[in-house]
Amino acid sequence: MLTAATGVVAACGRREEKAADPGEPPAPTGPREGTLEWAVAGDWRTNDSARDVWRHPLETLTFFGLQPGMTVVEFWPGAGWYTEILGPYLARGGGKLYAAGFELGETPVPAQAQLMERFRDRFRNRRVYGDVEITEFGPTSVEVAPAGSADLALFMRSLHLFMAAGLAEKAFADAFVALKPGGILGIEQHRAAADEDQDPAAASGYVQEAFVRQLAEEAGFVFVEASEINANPEDTKDHPFGVETLPPQRLSAPMGEPPDPTFDHTPYDEIGESDRMTLKFRKPA
Repeated sequence: MLTAATGVVAACGRREEKAADPGEPPAPTGPREGTLEWAVAGDWRTNDSARDVWRHPLETLTFFGLQPGMTVVEFWPGAGWYTEILGPYLARGGGKLYAAGFELGETPVPAQAQLMERFRDRFRNRRVYGDVEITEFGPTSVEVAPAGSADLALFMRSLHLFMAAGLAEKAFADAFVALKPGGILGIEQHRAAADEDQDPAAASGYVQEAFVRQLAEEAGFVFVEASEINANPEDTKDHPFGVETLPPQRLSAPMGEPPDPTFDHTPYDEIGESDRMTLKFRKPA
């Protein structure tokens, strides 16, 4: 007759045998494929994912309302820091990504042409990114995406560049045209102090939040919500070479000049990346 103790020992033995079964497949680890968490964690990301601690891509894109199946327009994506997340996520979810890069024209700026060439090499014809459609945004560009086709348009730390190029109003207008009624414009931008005068060219890289709201409203957008996801109260915003003094650029001399080997980066590295506003606007239905 089996005693209760014997039965417990036998049951334990059976459990141990099952756990040691080499035919048992390992439990899946990591985020579920196709989720935004999966796209953020992707091992295909080469554009310095260590910056996530400052840029909060999961929280930021969730705040903007990114969903599978959406059509998204990313204005001036640069080297593709956000494209590496958006491309795979939208490709798996049946969505569409338009990357509106520099309008190069007949006499392109060499640095812009080189960046766009690297961007095309990086994101075209790679299955993980899906069919990223590269369009143009610039002084004479016509459309960044078909009119009324986009669910979400993004200005990710690029508004100061539009201002420097005299394209800020056009950026808002082009985003408005591309978006569906009810579509969202998401903006992440280096934030100037509220009591400072706004430089129309945003030479420091910082822009007043009130000025951004004004530009959006003049283009027809309705303000929805602001988030402090990307705020950094340690940013004093008075750096010798503007926002680019901070990581990741870490300028030690004016833009275009040779680096200064004697420049002390320590206080700026300790600040980290810039203080940023994160704003959501809607095209009225």
